[in-house]
Amino acid sequence: MAKGLEISECQRFGLATVMLRKNANHAAVGAALQVAAPADPTWVASNELTMIGTGPGMWLALTETPSQHWSATLAERLAGVASVSDQSGGYVIFRIAGSSARTLLQRGAFIDLTPPAFGAGSVATTVIAHIGVIIWQIDDVPTFHVALFRSFAGSFREWLDTASVNLTF
Repeated sequence: MAKGLEISECQRFGLATVMLRKNANHAAVGAALQVAAPADPTWVASNELTMIGTGPGMWLALTETPSQHWSATLAERLAGVASVSDQSGGYVIFRIAGSSARTLLQRGAFIDLTPPAFGAGSVATTVIAHIGVIIWQIDDVPTFHVALFRSFAGSFREWLDTASVNLTF
């Protein structure tokens, strides 16, 4: 692994897609969940729930402390406002951090990941190595989380290992 780079797989989390229903708005989602649901490609966290804006009226809801029926509880809270689909088993999330993290991701993502275009709180849905990913920046270390379908985890990990060779600082 390259110096200035930490890559790990998040082990325990709950993840669900949330899609706004007709005639509802992001403020209604926020009110139901007691967390401001972003109206743009950003993320916010509150009350052990992170809302990641992935498109107009669409979010990933993430918890690092899922109960057995957490997505059903989320769906109950959003009844009539948004549809909820549990994705916990379908996705993997990689944590990529350190001084070389941005450079590594920039080798595959064809979007501008440099500040101020992409900083802490930013979210992007893009493709890396022909794999659809959702990237969000956690902090200014920088630390990124990258979510992708679990069936592509092995291929993405191979890309990470290959792309991290000869990183410069």
